[in-house]
Amino acid sequence: MAQLMVVLDATIVNIALPSAQRELGLSNGNRQWVITAYTLAFGGLLLLGGRIADRVGRKRTFIVGLIGFAAASALGGAAQNPSMLFAARALQGMFAAVLAPSALSLLTTTFSDGRERAKAFGIYSAIAGGGAAIGLLLGGVLTEFLSWRWCLYVNVPIAVLAVTGALTLLHDRAGHKESRLDIPGVVLGCGGLVALVYGFSEAESSGWSSPLVIGLLCGAVLMLAVFARWQTRAPSPLLPPHVIRNRNRGGAVLTMCLTTIGMFGLFLFMTFFLQNVLGYSPLRTGLAFLPMSTVIVLGSTQIAARLLPSVPPRLLMGPGLLLAAGGLFSLTFIDTHSSYLGHILPGTLLLGLGMGLTFLPVMSVATAGVAPKDSGVTSATVNTAQQVGGSIGTSLLNTVATTSTTAYLTDRLARASATGTLTPAQRTALVNTGTVHGFTVAIGWAALILVAASLLAMTLVTARAPSRGERTAPESVPT
Repeated sequence: MAQLMVVLDATIVNIALPSAQRELGLSNGNRQWVITAYTLAFGGLLLLGGRIADRVGRKRTFIVGLIGFAAASALGGAAQNPSMLFAARALQGMFAAVLAPSALSLLTTTFSDGRERAKAFGIYSAIAGGGAAIGLLLGGVLTEFLSWRWCLYVNVPIAVLAVTGALTLLHDRAGHKESRLDIPGVVLGCGGLVALVYGFSEAESSGWSSPLVIGLLCGAVLMLAVFARWQTRAPSPLLPPHVIRNRNRGGAVLTMCLTTIGMFGLFLFMTFFLQNVLGYSPLRTGLAFLPMSTVIVLGSTQIAARLLPSVPPRLLMGPGLLLAAGGLFSLTFIDTHSSYLGHILPGTLLLGLGMGLTFLPVMSVATAGVAPKDSGVTSATVNTAQQVGGSIGTSLLNTVATTSTTAYLTDRLARASATGTLTPAQRTALVNTGTVHGFTVAIGWAALILVAASLLAMTLVTARAPSRGERTAPESVPT
């Protein structure tokens, strides 16, 4: 339930944004901060949140994160002006940065038996993979029948139930207070991630050649390079090098990053395609994503969870990503006359099945065999890869789509001007065709990225399947 809140809040506000903009008087220039304030705080502070969970205790930070997230959501729902809404979204991101790694590391340390672990990670991965689509559906329902404010208020009852469950069911060791907080690592690592996420977010609206974007991305690369160097020398590193140096774990984290690039790009384009080209309402758009979410859940819980205890993870990850790439590739053939049942549904179902097979083994491999004192920061690393991948996917693929649309329209309008004047209806049809052309080009690139992720997973991830009853022991870490 905690993971559902964190993931759906990245997308649930998207559909509610036009209504919030009208009511609060947001300008076109600053409305993006409703989304960016959350992703910046969440993506930038994850490593720090993971290390705090290891130091203080994961159950404690889990409960604090839930309460703080609910309070920030209530504040955002009651917002009376743009500044109040932006501040609430930033607070949501801060508490999510503590909550997400606490949730995943609790799962990691609670379930060590191979078959039980596969079931638990199957449920978690279904939410991690389908939560964004669920957010689009829930956002459409709440906005259409209640108010955009309920897209934030809805987190309060979810958090109350999750806190109740945490207090009665969860058990955890005390925190590892002997490890000190790596302050230079916090400044370099979190600062670099904030600059990276912000740079990719700004690239979507300002363009890749913008001095601000170039400065942010160069600064991010520099800070993260210094951060990586410092982690090899720090007495208590924020991200211990052995966490990433492990071949299987490093491969799984990279696979997660590439996977979310392709997936988040699809959500962006299909939302615009369904609403702006096919004329769907927010509710109908959300419902259009429901079959894909259902298949992700079934793929994770009924297929991947049953196979993982006896099948090497890469034999789920590799084929799963190829299935997802195939689903995206089929969507490159859509046009302005495409139907949902004949064109959209088959591609999204194939994508959902591939993602359902992929997320479970990726999460399992990325968090397996970690020393308990590092489970929080390891979980944060997985979440960071997912968040950064989403930011890159949204901005990079949006730039590809915009560039392709502009080139298409420039060429077609020049040809039309040479042969005569276009009627308003013809111009509208041409613009829609150009927009869909840009979408299909970007989706094609997303498919290629998933193929690359499949090759990466098959090459780097060599972990064996845990046999029935086998426990995933932490790796030995030299003192």
